[in-house]
Amino acid sequence: MASITVPNPLPSPEQDAQNLRKAFQGWGTDEQAIIGILCHRKAAQRAAISETYDRLYNESLLRRLHSELSGDFRGAVMLWTADPAERDAKLAHKALKKKDDRHVWVIIEVACASCSDHLMAVRKAYHSLFLSSIEEDVAFKFSETNPLRQLLVQLVSSYRYDGEHVDEEIAKSEAAELHDAIRKSQPCHAEVIRILSTRNKVQLKETFKHYEQNFGKAIDEDISNQGSSQLFSMLKAIVWCLTSPERHFAEVIRSSILGLGTDEASLTRSIVSRAEIDMKKIKEEYKKRYRTTLNDDVIGDTSGYYKSFLLALVGSADS
Repeated sequence: MASITVPNPLPSPEQDAQNLRKAFQGWGTDEQAIIGILCHRKAAQRAAISETYDRLYNESLLRRLHSELSGDFRGAVMLWTADPAERDAKLAHKALKKKDDRHVWVIIEVACASCSDHLMAVRKAYHSLFLSSIEEDVAFKFSETNPLRQLLVQLVSSYRYDGEHVDEEIAKSEAAELHDAIRKSQPCHAEVIRILSTRNKVQLKETFKHYEQNFGKAIDEDISNQGSSQLFSMLKAIVWCLTSPERHFAEVIRSSILGLGTDEASLTRSIVSRAEIDMKKIKEEYKKRYRTTLNDDVIGDTSGYYKSFLLALVGSADS
């Protein structure tokens, strides 16, 4: 359900590297050429272009992009061109330096909205880049008395089974355990942490299905009814990222656009990180929930090459 389009036939990494070099030279940078190349290549293809550029011109493509571009456009291009695991490791590290709740979403997204192999790659990249583990930095971020601490540490430490096996009896039993904890306002109960941090995503979908069937409301609705505290807000984000990430990212994008100013960091992160995964589903969810298209909101709230870049990743409104 990716939204980016790749040309056919695909130019070689050497051709792309040479065309990027041309875009950097002359009296001014050719930003449209950069968008035309990088926004229409998959992660492995972008990595090959970066490697080839480094070899041909004895300079880092990322460093050259940083020197040629500016503002939100530069930030978006740098995130998109970086290795996805290193990108997410850097996003997590930056988020752990912030104080507001919205930055905790980044940790939840990295831990819950990607596959187990990607999370493992992020953990390795984090260790290499910052000489510490993401687990210890998450633990250091929150005090011992903060219930979120154990939950988030367990989530970033998780390596889930990726298969399709489902145990119906376990799903029914754990749906009841989750319901009991939520109704007792215990979102970080030990059993909640165990279930959400260890069960595979197919099993969790079945558990949440039984939750709604047996107790009359969807689990995210019950969570919302408990109030808007940090704990329950984070718990809902976890539930969505684990089983329906398009709902979470549609909400993040919408909230980044609404209000007095655009939250470019959240908008960029959501589009860049999901363009190769499930952006089509996010666009469908966005249109269904907000009665407008994601494309129209990006057009109305951004400008210049930054807008052009995001729209190239989002794809057409009809696709």
